[in-house]
Amino acid sequence: MPAFMIQTLGCKLNQLESEAAADAFLKCGISNDECKIEEGREPSFIVINTCTVTSKADQKARRVIRKALRDYPGARVIVTGCYAQLNKDEILKLETDGMQRLLVIDKDKIIDFIRSLCAPHSASDIPHSSLAASHSKFQFNPEKFSQHTRSFLKIQDGCDKHCTYCRIRLARGPGISLDKEEVLRRLRILEETHAEAVLTGVNICQYKCSEIFNREPSPKGENEKELNLTGLLEYLLNGTEKIAIRLSSLAPDSVDVKLCGILSHQRIQPHFHLSVQSCSDKILERMGRSYNAQTVEKAVSLLRGAKDDPFLACDIIAGFPGETEIEFRQTLKTAEKLDFTWIHAFPYSKRQGTPAFSFSDTVHESDVTKRVQLLTSLARQGRAAYVKRWLGKEVDVLIEEKAGICFGTSRNYLKTLVKCESKKPQAGMIVRCKLEEEGDYKNYDVIARCFT
Repeated sequence: MPAFMIQTLGCKLNQLESEAAADAFLKCGISNDECKIEEGREPSFIVINTCTVTSKADQKARRVIRKALRDYPGARVIVTGCYAQLNKDEILKLETDGMQRLLVIDKDKIIDFIRSLCAPHSASDIPHSSLAASHSKFQFNPEKFSQHTRSFLKIQDGCDKHCTYCRIRLARGPGISLDKEEVLRRLRILEETHAEAVLTGVNICQYKCSEIFNREPSPKGENEKELNLTGLLEYLLNGTEKIAIRLSSLAPDSVDVKLCGILSHQRIQPHFHLSVQSCSDKILERMGRSYNAQTVEKAVSLLRGAKDDPFLACDIIAGFPGETEIEFRQTLKTAEKLDFTWIHAFPYSKRQGTPAFSFSDTVHESDVTKRVQLLTSLARQGRAAYVKRWLGKEVDVLIEEKAGICFGTSRNYLKTLVKCESKKPQAGMIVRCKLEEEGDYKNYDVIARCFT
């Protein structure tokens, strides 16, 4: 029986799209059983879903592609995702044996390509031109999640911002949103089998759809308004009964009193991620961001007011062109004051096709490395302090698949090793646990005891 493997690089949106690809394979009768070449079992298809957020992401994608070609000489290697969207020719050059096993497929066509494998002819006979030129960005809607216990729901794609460092908008195009009725329909289906759904997109804060608020149509369109993320969340909470909602990432300038009023709902998980990038007004302006450091501080204050000590993470780019030591220290000091639970610290990476690619006032590599190290050290301190604050408290934990141990993720996003006094709970169950000990922070944050 033919089998497939999927390797996902990058964000939660990529994870959702990989789940949809896996679901399409399974519906074609192609299994995802573990394949080991040393046992004479080899996948027929390997999908590599790539990211291009940094040059290191590109390098990792190339390394993974080469390894797949080398380790599985009989497999078709299918590359998709943002890096594949922008660097098709570069990827195709990675195949040097002339066997033509490497395919680069547009991410919006990958589902139809997989479905074509059900056809009586071989996938190798299907030309790229036979795949439709235009597809919905919201076809990624798996009925089953074979690689994650938590479900994902894509509500938005693309971005209308013009940040000077970002290449993702080049790969994914302008912002587009899924109609609210379809979002609710999909969420209700997920509610039947999942305890939690993660709402995801490139920039979910740009969610918008037209809504008629008067029954009688107006010729001038005065009876239409745009529903934003706040309105969508209210609509989804009113239309569902029990499923918990987790948000992927928020822009600081989109966090306001109205949004936080909805975020205080008990079914919104107390875990937020802010796309901060810098706390220096000068650098934020050079990045093309539409807010300043004061906006970041206000957003943090509002989010903490919406929930009781939520898990609050952020992204920060170190060493953006022109960033002086004083400006970096400004970012570091502000991040320390805001007491983030975690900081995803990235070294700035030049991305071809972006305005910042031509910026000449680069920061020395050794300085960038030191700045990332300082931010990472602060992140570790913040995570340890957060765990200590929660020791002795009871939380709900969603049990996940993990070989040999009982493992899960708490409502406030702590990776939790669960000790059970009775029968081990199954994946997908929510159990009440008491957080008792700090974890090793590499495999899990905290050790908890389950009483169910």
